[in-house]
Amino acid sequence: MPEPENEPPKDEGAIAPTGFGGSMDLATSDGADLEGLDQGDGKGPDEKARSLWSDAWRDLRRNPVFIISGLVIVFLVIISIWPQLIASGNPLSCNLSKAQEGSQPGHPFGFTAQGCDVYTRTVYGARSSVTVGVCATLGVAIVGTVLGGLAGFFGGFSDSILSRVTDIFFGIPVVLGGLVLLSVVTSSSVWPVVGFMVLLGWPQISRIARGSVITIKQNDFVQAARALGASNSRMMLRHVLPNAVAPVIVVATIALGTYIALEATLSYLGVGLKPPSVSWGIDISDASKFIRNAPHMLLWPAGALAITVLAFIMLGDAVRDALDPKLR
Repeated sequence: MPEPENEPPKDEGAIAPTGFGGSMDLATSDGADLEGLDQGDGKGPDEKARSLWSDAWRDLRRNPVFIISGLVIVFLVIISIWPQLIASGNPLSCNLSKAQEGSQPGHPFGFTAQGCDVYTRTVYGARSSVTVGVCATLGVAIVGTVLGGLAGFFGGFSDSILSRVTDIFFGIPVVLGGLVLLSVVTSSSVWPVVGFMVLLGWPQISRIARGSVITIKQNDFVQAARALGASNSRMMLRHVLPNAVAPVIVVATIALGTYIALEATLSYLGVGLKPPSVSWGIDISDASKFIRNAPHMLLWPAGALAITVLAFIMLGDAVRDALDPKLR
């Protein structure tokens, strides 16, 4: 007996209209896939697009270098704010009868040439170094970003003037400039050292910010905003700056460790922080005279300085790897 002509096909596929008067065969698995896309299973067009910052944070959380350096820096910041948490003594309290003595119960790092506790001075020395590094980095980043960003965005005469000024500052040796400028300062606070670092450090950030802004302002979304009548301030704050600040953050993070080392160098030379301020550079300078008889006086502050600088440089390298799309 002949089979009826209007009997539906016996395969497992489905007939779907194409919208152009025809039809298209869909397998069962294909239909399920389309149904999953309609329900928004996280793999379709409804998935929220990730930004550069979210991708960078995801990569940083998986980077052991970032985790280790971040923990070290958090510890340093905590003891800089509350050094009494792990050091109950007074860094300026000394006992000459214990001068240059080694480790003793309650004094694990020994004593200085003046009989001061090396452990207490090492802990309190983190406050000066971290304060100088953080304040100098913030000042350099703000000044350099503002000047470099404005010069790169507007160009013309202001850009030429900034380029020539930065060339002049790049020609000044940092240590020699510190010896000249800070030798006339008698204050023992950290602010003259911070001001000197900002004065000689902003040209580097300015060059980075200028180049980044020049690259970003040529993109289509900035040109579209300009064509729609957006003001210069709106384009700078809403479109250019958020996309141009990543290189500045990377360079500033790495430079923070450099500024801590620079503060120790200037203090070692006698033109940075001055007594009664507690600084690793001052302790290293005092201990260098007794390195043969009492090496512990030099070992602990120098080790703390090296670990701190290394932690910030490692953090900067991790941030650079996360924010640079070319390294993905």
